[in-house]
Amino acid sequence: MIENQAHIFSVAPMMDWTDRHCRAFHRTLTKGALLYTEMVTSRAIINGDRQKLLGFSEVEHPVALQLGGSEPDELAACAKIAEDWGYDEVNLNCGCPSDRVQSGSFGACLMREPQLVADCMQAMGEATRLPVTVKCRIGVDDQDEETALFALVEACRQAGVRTFIVHARKAWLKGLSPKENRDIPPLNYELVYALKRAHPDLTISINGGIGTLQEAETHLKHVDGVMLGRAAYHEPALLGQVDRRIFSGEADVGPFEALEAYSPYVQAQLAAGVHLPAITRHMLGLMHGLPGARAFRRILTVGSIQPGAGIEVLDQAIEAVRDAMAASQARREAYEASLTDAG
Repeated sequence: MIENQAHIFSVAPMMDWTDRHCRAFHRTLTKGALLYTEMVTSRAIINGDRQKLLGFSEVEHPVALQLGGSEPDELAACAKIAEDWGYDEVNLNCGCPSDRVQSGSFGACLMREPQLVADCMQAMGEATRLPVTVKCRIGVDDQDEETALFALVEACRQAGVRTFIVHARKAWLKGLSPKENRDIPPLNYELVYALKRAHPDLTISINGGIGTLQEAETHLKHVDGVMLGRAAYHEPALLGQVDRRIFSGEADVGPFEALEAYSPYVQAQLAAGVHLPAITRHMLGLMHGLPGARAFRRILTVGSIQPGAGIEVLDQAIEAVRDAMAASQARREAYEASLTDAG
């Protein structure tokens, strides 16, 4: 039984990408997918500007807060804060391999300390009524993958955790950059499938290297959920098919429909003093594959940084695509007419 039906499909937490504007944009394309914040450290939440760190729009639900940390008391306090702020889930990052995260003794290096992770999760679970979940790798460095993954899951299961999102690669903490850690270590999807077979009572979602909804559908034959990251960000139009293909909805959401729905949010954020590039940078790939996609990106990139840039820049970018699509259609019709005449 899936604890949260939204776990069937989710968009990965991605540093510097999945901020509140990105999530509000993605929500115009899919109502069903679970969205995640960027990772926020427990120390930052306790000591920092919570409105800046945790504020989000009601349109984003269901939305999960991902935490980074390794102190049970701090994480418990943050789990309670997440509940107070209205999040739908609290997730602990046990997968990020960056040097900054390692220096804080959290992220992927926690794969070496399953009991500490379990202690953190138990403290979080006791502090909130929200689901508390784990996002992890299948191991780090020279660990045996099966031993590392199963040990972490078993320790957390005993602490009450029922949902795990598994990036099906090891993380190499020395010798590979965070970017290289997303591509170089080989994927081991079969191990994640085996984890699900061993724990049919748990919700297991798979992450890593998944680039299409067809691939997602294949994984869903073996596990409970799929999480997409870079593919969803760079080509967000695929999210417009998620509700129909993954959640059995009635219709896709097209790029123009999504932008029409997003426009009131954009205008409200501009009125609140948000600069246009902070919003438009997340939609640059929306028109991928369509005539005028390059013009769309250029207008948003260049136009949004001009002094006083407003919603008219987005309107211009949309119009450029419509014009290019109309011109492409006219050329196609002219070509087909020429073939008819020749015949």
